[in-house]
Amino acid sequence: MISQFNFPTKIRFGAGVVDELPAYLKENNLSKPLVVTDQNVANLPFFKQILQNLQAKGINTEVFCDIHKNPVKSDVYKGDEVYYGTHRDSIIGIGGGAAIDVARAILLRINHREDLFKYDDLIGGDVFVTNDVPHFITIPTTAGTGSEVGRSAIIADDETHQKKILFSPKLLAKIIFADPMLTMDLPPFITAATGMDALTHNMEAFLAKNWHPMCEGIALEGISLIHNSLEKAVNKPAGGVTNLESRSKMLMASLMGAVAFQKGLGVVHSLAHPLSSLLDTHHGLANAVNIPYGMKFNIAGFEDKFKRIARTLDLKDESGEAVVQYLFDLNSKINIPHRLRDIGVKSEHIETLADLAIADFAHPNNPKPVSREDFKKLYLEAL
Repeated sequence: MISQFNFPTKIRFGAGVVDELPAYLKENNLSKPLVVTDQNVANLPFFKQILQNLQAKGINTEVFCDIHKNPVKSDVYKGDEVYYGTHRDSIIGIGGGAAIDVARAILLRINHREDLFKYDDLIGGDVFVTNDVPHFITIPTTAGTGSEVGRSAIIADDETHQKKILFSPKLLAKIIFADPMLTMDLPPFITAATGMDALTHNMEAFLAKNWHPMCEGIALEGISLIHNSLEKAVNKPAGGVTNLESRSKMLMASLMGAVAFQKGLGVVHSLAHPLSSLLDTHHGLANAVNIPYGMKFNIAGFEDKFKRIARTLDLKDESGEAVVQYLFDLNSKINIPHRLRDIGVKSEHIETLADLAIADFAHPNNPKPVSREDFKKLYLEAL
């Protein structure tokens, strides 16, 4: 069944919905899209089939996939050159968070020609996003970041590794084709890591200090969907109705997490971002390993909120400690390690990681303040 939601933009959701893409482009007089993806997706059969379907309708595509796992500014500039050099008229972002973030940043760059980081939202750069942008379409292939429904792109500086946020309502996709069939063949590790990213978004959004009851409601439902589907999506065989159902729930929960975190994120993301920028750790994996420790840090003073999370997770013990244990247990069930040392972090990295974490944009919305010393202690605890 295919459904349509107009929140926060038009979302076409359901198995096979990506087949609507050629007709949509034709209806909107678009014939030369730049298709932005990553190198892994570019080699997958479903991606090649999407291109064939477009070409069969007379749509001339140009693929840009020269991007890092954790995107940097130079990726965006390369994509911008391809857009102009091949005379494109629109942008389609296909993939996970990295590909869609780069696609969105290229979108911004097309008609905003000053240094990319002038538009960094953290320094008020969004006020300079004044020009129109090309037509933008997103197609997620993972159930993790939810970047497809976002209005921002996270791009790191090539040299300092510090992450910047490019934000504007203009960067919201005109339409999203959310097809759970595109996630069916993801390997277990990617399903697990991206799924934990989605869970982190929902949990941190629920706990974030800003007042936004609508986002909190969305976040709790996203947590519930992940609780009932992530383990099945990771561990069940690829085919069948059960797997499609769990993949669909995960894709929806991912979308919901990205809507919910308009309220804010928190300490876990500020622990995770430096791992990606410094050590090139997969963002979802970085969140997955850090989330039990970050949630434990947040319990004191917010016991009532953790009680609501525990209820959503169907835990008999409605406590923050039970939520933390649930997260450790879930990681075990989906083969995520419990320790940073198991994903390449060494003791000599801790000081630099703490410096990057305290400079990160996410933790100011954490329900309680986080100091550099707190970050150092959390990294050491997780090491």
